[in-house]
Amino acid sequence: MKLLLALGGNAILRKGQRGTYGQQERSIARTAGRIAGIAGMGYDIVLTYGNGPQVGDILLRNELARKRIPAMPLHVCGGESQGMLGYMLAQSLANSLRTRHIGKEVACVLTQTVVDRSDPGFRNPSKSIGPFYSAGAARRLAREYGWRMVKEHGMRRRVVASPLPVSIVELDTIRNLLSLGKVVVCAGGGGVPVVRRGRMLNGVDAVVDKDLTSSLLAVQLKVDRLVMLTDVSNVFLNYGKRGQQRLSKLTARECELYMDEGQFEQGTMKPKIEAALQYVSATGRDAVIASLDRVEAAVLGNAGTRITANNR
Repeated sequence: MKLLLALGGNAILRKGQRGTYGQQERSIARTAGRIAGIAGMGYDIVLTYGNGPQVGDILLRNELARKRIPAMPLHVCGGESQGMLGYMLAQSLANSLRTRHIGKEVACVLTQTVVDRSDPGFRNPSKSIGPFYSAGAARRLAREYGWRMVKEHGMRRRVVASPLPVSIVELDTIRNLLSLGKVVVCAGGGGVPVVRRGRMLNGVDAVVDKDLTSSLLAVQLKVDRLVMLTDVSNVFLNYGKRGQQRLSKLTARECELYMDEGQFEQGTMKPKIEAALQYVSATGRDAVIASLDRVEAAVLGNAGTRITANNR
């Protein structure tokens, strides 16, 4: 049975942490232990992951060091963060597999995601990256560096263009590795966004949503279940408000109705719901949104929110 596990940022960097190497290493080690346990249950696994805080930090270092060192464009910073986290995840996962005497190897694929240059996402930046700032700090950064900042969870955060994924350049490589029984770590941060010009590829300054890329990859690889792991136990109605309601199961139609009502916040739960809809509509199989702490039960369909096709 093939799984695609999409790790949220809390699998790597927990709320309130500064993002030191030690903090991220310890979080990744805990996550890798859980993923290795699932591999030991006999599943073939594709693992994708977010990079929002890390690429934001790299961009900030760029700006702070601009007078001394040439700054790199956003797509290069995305590749840098994908490689850094991919290395840490692959190494920690391989260590966990060896510790458990599970005979699986890990392969990490630096992934490029093709986007459409005319995508409206380029005109309307919406993807949050980097750390949270106070209102004063956000105004200073916007003034100094021209960043676009939005309010999120009572703080301020940078937003950049987020076009939809069209295709995955390394799809055949990922598919071949999966068929050989490798645990494949790929599509970090949604993949480095590139556009096609004839037969050539060129990077563009944007961030592709990790869950939408994961869903596209899950469809094309024909995995048996897409599991998106985050820092909440379930999908909720009226999240954080009076009358909050936890949902254990949703049909595709119910998801569409709740989205029309504005139930799911842009940049947090809404992209996960959209990714789930894309997957279940294309495959008829289930998608699950769950907490990383319940990943084993979520893989079995016994935790989180299970999203099904309308006829299920």
